[in-house]
Amino acid sequence: MLKFCTLFNTTYLSRGLAMYHSLEQNCPDFHLYVFAFDAHCYELLSSMALPKISVISLQEFENEALLAVKPGRTAQEYCWTSASSTIKYCIESFNLDHCTYVDADLLFFSNPQVLMEGMGEKSVLITEHRYTPCYDQSANSGIYCVQYMTFKNTPEGLEVLNYWVDSCLEWCFNRLEEGRFGDQKYLDNWTEKFSCVQVCQHLGAGVAPWNIQQYTFKTKSGKPRGVEIASGREFDLVFYHYHGFSYSVKNSYMLTHAAYQLSRNQIKQIYRPYVSALSIAERSIKSADRNLIPHEINNEMELITRVLGRFLIFTLLGYYKNLYTKRSFQYGFIY
Repeated sequence: MLKFCTLFNTTYLSRGLAMYHSLEQNCPDFHLYVFAFDAHCYELLSSMALPKISVISLQEFENEALLAVKPGRTAQEYCWTSASSTIKYCIESFNLDHCTYVDADLLFFSNPQVLMEGMGEKSVLITEHRYTPCYDQSANSGIYCVQYMTFKNTPEGLEVLNYWVDSCLEWCFNRLEEGRFGDQKYLDNWTEKFSCVQVCQHLGAGVAPWNIQQYTFKTKSGKPRGVEIASGREFDLVFYHYHGFSYSVKNSYMLTHAAYQLSRNQIKQIYRPYVSALSIAERSIKSADRNLIPHEINNEMELITRVLGRFLIFTLLGYYKNLYTKRSFQYGFIY
């Protein structure tokens, strides 16, 4: 059985549910531990009684060390600080042989068991950003991405995990300082510092807006299959990281990170399934709690929606702050 953990609050609830349902569809044997970062999220998830989810409240999770640093960090920074501790909590509290942290805004397209098998005898699995050169942010954001990280319950695995937990408690902020950035740049030297760390080699793990330009996709057996443009190598897409994907109003969505360019092929093969998954998740949320409105709404998005109706807006070229000036935009529509 694969064991996963994630954390999110009410704002990311539909994303988290979409991710969970994608695991249900692609991973026959798994369990997901969800750390609910607000009371409403905890109550709603608990009431849904999803069969492969255990919901953990902040009151259960937070220890003295986390509570001590919480006042000095933003909500985002506190989530980054907590990610490593959620893994440790799961391994220790539920006596797990391993635990994989996953970001809530992932969607699985095939069985991640292949990633566990790719670890071999190693105790820790990390994934690279694999930036498209024109988008390379590794100097600031790190070589590796805290999106999918597996730790085995071995002395070697726990050594790395405890090092990461302690580092994040000491310093975890949304700025570049002394070679550190959030919880992520700590990973940069792990392959040199620890012999038990495996860098994931599967091209289908960690496709994201910052590297999708390197691939094209086609449908095979109802699922997207990737092709690396440079080498022609084919691969099954294991998961996609929908970083920067935001709600607008009603049925409209967009990428808030305008710098990343997407093709029509990528929108059709990768983003359309996510819109469907989010819509299904939202319906299940609303049936459980009619008072919950999970959309993130802002005036700019409302204006765009009025102009473009129910088209799905996925990417804007140009600076978002200059939205109303004369700019060049690229819209990806789904018909």
